[in-house]
Amino acid sequence: MPKQSTSLKDRIAKASEITISVTGRKSGRTISNPIWFVLDGETLYLLPVKGSDTQWYKNVLKKPSIRVSAGGAEAEVKALPVTDAAGVSSVVDKFRAKYGSDVKKYYSKFDVAVEAQVN
Repeated sequence: MPKQSTSLKDRIAKASEITISVTGRKSGRTISNPIWFVLDGETLYLLPVKGSDTQWYKNVLKKPSIRVSAGGAEAEVKALPVTDAAGVSSVVDKFRAKYGSDVKKYYSKFDVAVEAQVN
């Protein structure tokens, strides 16, 4: 009987951090970063550490396709910037619920977030 493959969503749910790969807006090269995340249903929320000054976020604005990797599974997803204050605040609250006070320690600017759909 073949072993059932675990979906990316299942692997993300078990991970404490994931790796995202973006295309450099100037170099065109693939750049990978391990990052924290929140998975809510099929929506993956990402919070750039330095907000809109974060390099991977600037790259996502130029090319919104990102590769998400977790536990050996990976997929290409479309990243949607979240720029309205209420939306960003909601993502920050999700991060605080998951990571606690570390969010304040490691994240310096809360002006943008990113969401993507994973199956």
